[in-house]
Amino acid sequence: MATMTPELRESTRATVRFAGDSGDGMQVTGGQFTTTSAMLGNDVATFPDFPAEIRAPTGTLPGVSGFQIQFGSIDIHTPGDTPDVLVVMNPAALKVNLKDMEPGATIVANENNFIEANLKKAGYVTNPLDDGTLSRFRVVKVPLSDLTRAALEGSGLDTAEVERCKNFLALGVMFWLYDRPLEGTIQFINDKFRKKAPQYADANIKVLQAGWSFAETCELFPAHYSIKKATHLPPGQYRQISGNEAIALGLVTAAKKAGIGLFYGSYPITPASDILHHLSALKHYGVVTFQAEDEIAAVGSAIGAAYAGLLGVTGTSGPGVCLKAEAVGLAVMTELPLLIFDIQRGGPSTGLPTKTEQSDLLQVLFGRNGECPVGVVAAATPSECFTLTIEAARLALTHRVPVFVLSDGFIANGAEPWLLPDPDKIPPIKVEFATDPNGFQSYKRDPETLGRAWALPGTPGLEHRIGGLEKQDGTGNISYDPDNHHHMVKLRAEKIARMKVPDAEVVGPQSGDILLLGWGCTYGASLTAAEQLRTEDGASVSVCQIRYMNPFPKNLGDILKRFKKVLVPELNLGQLLLLVRSKYLVDAEGVNKVAGRPFQVGELVKIVREKLKVMK
Repeated sequence: MATMTPELRESTRATVRFAGDSGDGMQVTGGQFTTTSAMLGNDVATFPDFPAEIRAPTGTLPGVSGFQIQFGSIDIHTPGDTPDVLVVMNPAALKVNLKDMEPGATIVANENNFIEANLKKAGYVTNPLDDGTLSRFRVVKVPLSDLTRAALEGSGLDTAEVERCKNFLALGVMFWLYDRPLEGTIQFINDKFRKKAPQYADANIKVLQAGWSFAETCELFPAHYSIKKATHLPPGQYRQISGNEAIALGLVTAAKKAGIGLFYGSYPITPASDILHHLSALKHYGVVTFQAEDEIAAVGSAIGAAYAGLLGVTGTSGPGVCLKAEAVGLAVMTELPLLIFDIQRGGPSTGLPTKTEQSDLLQVLFGRNGECPVGVVAAATPSECFTLTIEAARLALTHRVPVFVLSDGFIANGAEPWLLPDPDKIPPIKVEFATDPNGFQSYKRDPETLGRAWALPGTPGLEHRIGGLEKQDGTGNISYDPDNHHHMVKLRAEKIARMKVPDAEVVGPQSGDILLLGWGCTYGASLTAAEQLRTEDGASVSVCQIRYMNPFPKNLGDILKRFKKVLVPELNLGQLLLLVRSKYLVDAEGVNKVAGRPFQVGELVKIVREKLKVMK
């Protein structure tokens, strides 16, 4: 009897989530699915979800690691609210992720791991694959472990080594389901293993191909799907990029454009550590990296590098910002350019190290003693981390001030297509060092930017005082004069106020009923929610995402006046809301979530619809 070939259907978008133990390779699997989709020209957005435990017991709920990707031929702004397909490697992964699934979605399960011991660890009394628990979903049971062992019979690998390959079998199945080619992942495997461990390269490639073949020949799915190249993306050369990698590349570019060296001093902390990892591989660009013994030493070394004429940079997360606070005040007082990257995570204290949050805004603005102003910028997407890093460096070097760059775990680990910029079109950053000893004064200022003279140590005739005590304007001598202190406090604030930052932009109607005013990682969900509301409801809903948090864009107050209601979505309890209400005296309302996860589009759509009903 002839079998029917599964139909190849076209789709505009899809959302896939891989989930399993932290040792099951879910991040590698998701990363390769993302890279392949990006190479095909799809627009993509990802959400890697790491467990907080370094190595939780195998098969337990705290050890579940996940990776979600939404990809398509249309504009993709978020990793998707709910997966169309959930791939689970064990019962714990199913238990953790089942609450996010909509009826009718597909669950691909490694049935070999749904044994009594693993079911017990996950809190199941009976097997959910068989007891009707999943009756609302399409369940595809695949013996991933058995198939992996069969594919690698006679390979010479031991049992544990064979078991570690099963993620590539799952990837092969998903590549078939969404009509993805294998060649890119085969090249990745060869690059990773061929020289040092060719047996692993052969094994993973064989398993990947076996997964594709199994899905094709066993008719696991009634159809598979083709998602065409995204036509809305501007022409050019693209690559996949994460937020932390974009920061690293932005720092190297900024240093080159300024014609000075780059120094990055950091203490390892999740989720900022990848910046150090990326930069340490770029020594051939004149990058100097230093892994300090603690957060205070890290920022101190960066300030020392700035004093020596380098682009001094440090990076951390919320707990590290607390520890760096006094030293940041030193950089404010000495008026040295310093970049501080705060890759935010759940808090307070150690909090949720691997989960995302936006709760450091008030800390970076005000979390130091005295009147201690700094510049603050906030990226909205992974690729924006590149351009905003360069702009933060420009502001810091031009005005001789510390500048914070805010990102978060969602942006840092998430990825999207990035159009490679033309380096020649990136403007240079003007940096001038004092050289003339005649009439030199260390706190003599540029009349426009108020940036003080930057004299390199060891330059003959340019010796000057440095340190944390108040300085006399002009000479830089230590001063306890009250009038001078008042003058210097106002002057340091004026340096920030004089920063030239671009106007804020409104996406959607330029005036109307509701403005979603946000910052950072809320952008994708806000943008998609507003588009959905305009399309489905005909609602007048717009989005304004602030990238410059201190100083605010000069046109922000005018924008806020043009809307009947301003809603401020934040992953905190209302920090931007507090600033906007106090500065612009608008009756803005907060939309707040502090759950370690980003907003879903559906959450914002529901809230806005309810607000529109009240307004009518």
